Amino acid sequence: MRRPALILVLAALMTSQALAASKPAPTTTVADARDPATLIAVLAGLGAKAEIAKPPTPGKVQVDVQTPGGGFGLQFVECDATGKVCRGVVFSTAFDRKGATLTQVNAFNRRSAVCRGYLGDDFRPSLVYSALLSPRLNAEDLKQHVGVWQGCLGDFSAFTTDPTAYLLAGER
Repeated sequence: MRRPALILVLAALMTSQALAASKPAPTTTVADARDPATLIAVLAGLGAKAEIAKPPTPGKVQVDVQTPGGGFGLQFVECDATGKVCRGVVFSTAFDRKGATLTQVNAFNRRSAVCRGYLGDDFRPSLVYSALLSPRLNAEDLKQHVGVWQGCLGDFSAFTTDPTAYLLAGER
């Protein structure tokens, strides 16, 4: 008696597995990192508020970002006519602390492989980080770029607090 029951159980299991295999797999959409909406969603997931700053101009999309630590801008560049497929993104901000000289900013730049400082027209120290975008990138890759940007902000904040001390500390 046990053998027919076991056969029925096995047959039921095989039938349910066959039915499950015949159902189409659930589709998941992979976010396109070239679309500004993807990075806006990544930032929202990290607790930031990001919104398109103004209607896109041909080839560019600008985004204002507010975080608990402060604000910064994003500029998506080389975008298609819809503003949904862009080839690059530039993270940028200006610091209120004035006092760094052009020579000091250049010294900062020689130490940083990815963060670029400059003095704005108002002599405020400013910072940029750029990343290329491609169809191969996903939301996790964008999180890594945000992490690099956060590192840039930390380094440049330390630099602008006391440029001389920051540069001397790096010489040791």
